[in-house]
Amino acid sequence: VVSVPPRFTKDAVFEALENGIQLIVVVTENIPRREVAQMVELANLRGARIIGPNCLGMISPEEAKMGGVGGPAANTRQAYAKGHIGVMSRSGGMTTEIASTLTAAGLGQSTCVSIGGDAIIGTTYAELMPLFEADPETHAIAIYSEPGGRMEAELAEWIQANNSRLPVVAFMAGRFMDEMKGMRFGHHDGKIKRMEAAGISVAERIEEIPALLRKRLEEV
Repeated sequence: VVSVPPRFTKDAVFEALENGIQLIVVVTENIPRREVAQMVELANLRGARIIGPNCLGMISPEEAKMGGVGGPAANTRQAYAKGHIGVMSRSGGMTTEIASTLTAAGLGQSTCVSIGGDAIIGTTYAELMPLFEADPETHAIAIYSEPGGRMEAELAEWIQANNSRLPVVAFMAGRFMDEMKGMRFGHHDGKIKRMEAAGISVAERIEEIPALLRKRLEEV
């Protein structure tokens, strides 16, 4: 886990990669994009994986945790429960919010990943999908998405191209902004249509996610 100040982050990640570390969670935010791109490029060359930057890490409940996701141990135990739903989120806080919503509805999680909210990150939704696909403990996926970028489109393309076995339910933040006069906030309509065309169920509200997941799992 890398949590040094931004000016030292690239050197810290390079040192880890050159010493054979295969999984690096970068918590630090405000890293120059050029340096993030260099870190991701070297990780690819070394066959390693970066989660983040500007993320809270990842957790497999009752198994392992990297980073600050979930907060203190007592809060983590309350929000997360072992189960079969994978969670991916661009927001660290919303990773826990979705997990907590699932836990309250009786749906535990296999692995939850805060992927980071920056323009350039080490691992996208589509790049995590093969790992969830290969995990027998994961039966479905819940995603928290935010405006901007192509990650949702890439996810939809991956699901269609690979005939994914996993039902996916997504919530996209900021949709109300498109209803405000003169505002466009990430072209939600096009993203939602593309996701739905790939078989992704899109929730209007976060509290709808558990019911949509149960419905999709019943259809499998």
